[in-house]
Amino acid sequence: MNKIALVTDSSCDLPVDWLKKWDIEVVPLRIMFSNGEYRDRIDISPEEVYECLGEEIPKTSMPSPEDIHQTFQKLQNEGFTHCIAVTISSGLSGTHNTFRMIAEEFDGMNIDVIDSKGLSWVLGFLVIEAARMIRQKIDYTEILERLEQAKRKIKGFFIVDSLEYLKEGGRIGKVAAALGSMLNLKPIISLDENGNFTPYNLARGKKQAVKKLIDPVLKPLESTKTRIAILQGKAEKEAEALKERLRERNNICDLHIHSISPALVVHTGPGLLGLVVNPMASKE
Repeated sequence: MNKIALVTDSSCDLPVDWLKKWDIEVVPLRIMFSNGEYRDRIDISPEEVYECLGEEIPKTSMPSPEDIHQTFQKLQNEGFTHCIAVTISSGLSGTHNTFRMIAEEFDGMNIDVIDSKGLSWVLGFLVIEAARMIRQKIDYTEILERLEQAKRKIKGFFIVDSLEYLKEGGRIGKVAAALGSMLNLKPIISLDENGNFTPYNLARGKKQAVKKLIDPVLKPLESTKTRIAILQGKAEKEAEALKERLRERNNICDLHIHSISPALVVHTGPGLLGLVVNPMASKE
């Protein structure tokens, strides 16, 4: 009988208790300051990154090949015959390709690496979907097929206070960042089919951005039971206010607030507010 393991990277933003509950292994991304390199959520916290941003905007890097290989080796030693590794979008990080190359060279365990085409809880929801199916003892091949279907329904939308951090990370151009700052424009950022950042909507000021975030995103889902993750990066009060507004909607069956990882803080800065929606299948 197959014994299936589940691996992801630290950009999934899943809380520690969720990781333990679902037996999920996490390989940390890396954060590089001028004084050294830190493992995401292990050697450094989101709060510590926020404290340093005024002096230095660090760089981020994919997990080390050694960490990935050691994780696979640990799982093989524990008797796992198969492993599903779900990663941050290949359009945003080299993490997926590194996982894939190591998986191809690894002997003794069947490993499939899935490109989530997302990050944060776009990735997190997909990982949880995989974990549920493993618990239900669904056939390995069918799990892989269902995950490909699930990728198409999970959507993420993000608002940031400043475009400066996305500019520094090479995610948007200097001109776009400068114009956005001068005009107080708040783009609502989503992800396209290739897992790259794409503008979804545009608003003048954050209050209008939140309004444009809620109705256009949720109205098409009014008749569908939906799980929602509210993301926040040093925006706790705004996240709580958004949660109260969403409580009124009868179709939302699961609603949580989650903080983003240190690696994502680097690219968004303080003030991020996000919404990730995962419509449920009718049989769930």
